[in-house]
Amino acid sequence: MKKFDPQIVFGFLLIVGGGLALAQTMGVLRNASGIFWGGMFLAIGLIFLSLLFGGNWWSAIPGFTLVSLGVLILLPESLEEFGGAIFLGGIGLSFWYVYFTSRSERWWAMIPAGVLTALSVMILVAARFEEFGGAIFLGGIGLSFFAVYFTDRAERWWALIPAGVLATLAGVTIAAERFGEFQTAGFFFLGLSLTFLLVALLARMSWAYWPALALGVMGFLGIASLLDIANYLWAVVLIGAGIFMLFRYFTNR
Repeated sequence: MKKFDPQIVFGFLLIVGGGLALAQTMGVLRNASGIFWGGMFLAIGLIFLSLLFGGNWWSAIPGFTLVSLGVLILLPESLEEFGGAIFLGGIGLSFWYVYFTSRSERWWAMIPAGVLTALSVMILVAARFEEFGGAIFLGGIGLSFFAVYFTDRAERWWALIPAGVLATLAGVTIAAERFGEFQTAGFFFLGLSLTFLLVALLARMSWAYWPALALGVMGFLGIASLLDIANYLWAVVLIGAGIFMLFRYFTNR
């Protein structure tokens, strides 16, 4: 039996490319080059995906990427607005495959999978609800870090911090459209406070109570401005601090 020769593949591709070019010249096809390159990327991607049956998990990344690129090129004009979502979603699917085939060892794949999936959903939603695009993107990445935390709560407690920060930023993008800058900052600090409070309670990190308390006070003052009582609160805080300093002074004499 003769050894497989790569020239067979290249010869076949040349014949297909020439046939498509001839069809375009004769007016049978309008986008022969796009069909050629889209089909070629699709075929090469499927070859990489076939390697998955042999246990080569890494081939999922180039496989899904090339298949997504081929589908993107072959998309009809009526669906071009979904092209970016399909392409990014396809790459994200490759990382989801990498994660689910070995969740304990390849937990890291959840992060790029979440980022790419969030980008894909953002593109789809932003086409109709543009104001929620940023919230969906940031919130989606935040959810991926929350998921990382639950894969090993003892070792990966640190994932709570980027998860909380990104979820907070997602909320802030919506709050910024409805409230003033100072109030929006209040929501931001409250979200960060809640993040560190979760670190203290779930990960049992006692040091996290202090930033949670400080950020909570700053957030409360920002939110209080919605009720027009911020000036009163500042006055109470200043008076309370003055009384505390005088009390310390006279009791230490």
